Amino acid sequence: MIAGARQPREDGPSPVPPSHQGCAIDSVRVQLPAQRGELRDRHEDGHHLHHLVWRLGPGVRVCSSAVLGGGIGPRAWILNAQVPGGYPRLDPDRHLAEIAASEGLTGPGAGLMTAADVAAYTTSHDGGVTATVTTGLGVRGWAAAPDVAAGTPHRPGTVNIVLTLPAALSDAALINAVATATEAKVQALLDAGLDCSGTPTDAVCVAAPEPGPDGGEPFAGPRSTWGARIARAVHTAVRAGARLS
Repeated sequence: MIAGARQPREDGPSPVPPSHQGCAIDSVRVQLPAQRGELRDRHEDGHHLHHLVWRLGPGVRVCSSAVLGGGIGPRAWILNAQVPGGYPRLDPDRHLAEIAASEGLTGPGAGLMTAADVAAYTTSHDGGVTATVTTGLGVRGWAAAPDVAAGTPHRPGTVNIVLTLPAALSDAALINAVATATEAKVQALLDAGLDCSGTPTDAVCVAAPEPGPDGGEPFAGPRSTWGARIARAVHTAVRAGARLS
């Protein structure tokens, strides 16, 4: 590890690290073959910000609600970028593409944004599943809430969940995995003593190998083999992040 880099908070808190001045990098190992994510930093308009990058390479597809590259399809990378509070830009997809280009990322990818401190990410592993979460709960509430005026601005998503697993999933199972991760997130927030289901703009990415002729695992609900692992990994990582935010 490069001197001065932050140790990931895995299954619980870690000591407060030194500054990331000098573009220090910390690797977040994922369970897909030959994959890794990197914690990077950058300076924009006087702000010192961080972002996480997963360089997935070929043979991986992602199901996500990402601002850039959302949906289901092959993705070569995932980017989770920190932006300042009161984010002023109206083109987040273009902004994410600019950050991706600065990292040398090519091909289709998925990009997330958050006002949370990305360097304070938390991770958890369960049976081959890795959950990496950035948690910021300054603007939180319940999913079913009274109507608000159309066009009311929200900050960029603050609870972003990126999941990697070594098992191929069917289309239905990928969508089921997103639902399972969301259920586990809410459970973790409640277990952390918070009266909310999340923030208005949370996002989830699930990365798994492309399925072969068998179509992939058909289920990812919380009582299926892979869904249970997803739920436990997300729950642990979100709960740790919620207690630290």
